[in-house]
Amino acid sequence: MYRICLVEDEQSLRDMIALNLELDGHTVSLFSDGGQALKEFSKAFHYDLIILDVMLPHVSGFELCKAIRTRSDVPVLFLSAKGTTADRVAGLKLGANDYLVKPFDLEELLLKVHILLKGAALPKANSSVQIGTKAIDFTTFEVRDLQGELLHTFTKREVQLLELFIEKEGKVISRNEILDRLWGSEQIPTARTIDNYILNFRKLFEQDPKNPQYFHSIRGVGYKFLRGSM
Repeated sequence: MYRICLVEDEQSLRDMIALNLELDGHTVSLFSDGGQALKEFSKAFHYDLIILDVMLPHVSGFELCKAIRTRSDVPVLFLSAKGTTADRVAGLKLGANDYLVKPFDLEELLLKVHILLKGAALPKANSSVQIGTKAIDFTTFEVRDLQGELLHTFTKREVQLLELFIEKEGKVISRNEILDRLWGSEQIPTARTIDNYILNFRKLFEQDPKNPQYFHSIRGVGYKFLRGSM
């Protein structure tokens, strides 16, 4: 469902966390060494959440968080045996979203992961996004033209799909990912249901729906959203 990077040098703890995240349907990338992780974060990376131990070989979690924040605003969760107020404040000042002290309860960790992932997937309050000559207000679900005329009011599911496209802009999104993110354990719709959502988006946003500029179909895989031509 989501892509998570876990940097933890204690193998038993790393394996336990990874197993439970994978049981929740997430894809997990593992690093045991801060130096290895720094190489990963020094290039383009695509994660929905990064979980960092603070005390790591070669490069600390604090240093890794600094490197991450130069490239991305991906949510960061610190895990650490250092639980003083000063330690927590130091981690949060570096740009971390949350801080969990070891030893911790597994359910608490999974709850924090769930909250951070859901928060990252939502647009910020009062935010709007422009696609071509149309503006979407995510607080009201409304679409208006540049003159302010109301053109359409989205359903919750349509907004969730648009949020996913915007979150993953420029990346190919498979039908399975769309189904996981929007329907989860609910009754799974047919592939045609997703196609109909895309057709409606094209009718609303594209100048020529048959030659889309924004909502592209990737044959045999899924879709790609771009706010420009391919």
